[in-house]
Amino acid sequence: MGMGYRELADVLRNAIRQGQYPPGSTLPKQDEIAQEHQVNIKTVRQAVRVLEAEGLVTPVRRRGTVVRLRPPMKRLGIDRYAKSKWKFGGLVAFAADREASGRDWKPTDQTQQVRMVEADAEVATALDLEEGAPVYERARLVKEGDTPTHTLTSYYRPEDVEGTPLVDPTPGPAGRGGGFAVLTMQGLEPDSMTESFHARMPTREEIDLLQLPAGEPVVVLQRQTLTSEGRIVEFARGVHAASRFSWSYTFKIPD
Repeated sequence: MGMGYRELADVLRNAIRQGQYPPGSTLPKQDEIAQEHQVNIKTVRQAVRVLEAEGLVTPVRRRGTVVRLRPPMKRLGIDRYAKSKWKFGGLVAFAADREASGRDWKPTDQTQQVRMVEADAEVATALDLEEGAPVYERARLVKEGDTPTHTLTSYYRPEDVEGTPLVDPTPGPAGRGGGFAVLTMQGLEPDSMTESFHARMPTREEIDLLQLPAGEPVVVLQRQTLTSEGRIVEFARGVHAASRFSWSYTFKIPD
């Protein structure tokens, strides 16, 4: 009895993991794989589909099946928001992640759009407003080189940010230190935040925007930022390509 597509997927997966097919390389042509393992082409197709669904390989037109690059970016947990970074160093959070991962960054790695929108149910609840109330939406798409890594969309109460660099549509962070530095100048210094995560499959728009391979989920971050008085000054939603980040948190264990 010949090899089934699951066994063939196991063989190919091991070959990828052991570096026989390094990241960025192309797997042999499907008929060559079929000959080597004495299976039919349909079995090869099904095995390759399994690896695509796992996010290990991506079909690239005119090149074949390419092994994906998977060096996830370290996304710092709480250190990325250190006041020393944005208050004194002028470093915004995504740039702090880049530096920790030994990656370069430039302000144009972040595009942004600012507009006034009506708060949806989630935003309204987070900012303690009526659904449909006007809020400023600042949507960023962050890339590493040509590869988008994540989107981050922040929402603010209009009276908190009117007339500040936060509502200036120029691409890149909102001046030195980004949004938190701007809020601080407004007398609304961020002091605590809550981040919640969940994973789901992406929408069609997200697949296009983040250039996601077939079968890759996204990690959705929801972040609330509060002043020391407990006033919420920002609600943000981020959508991250699951394979492009590893999340790491360091903290003192509470009593």
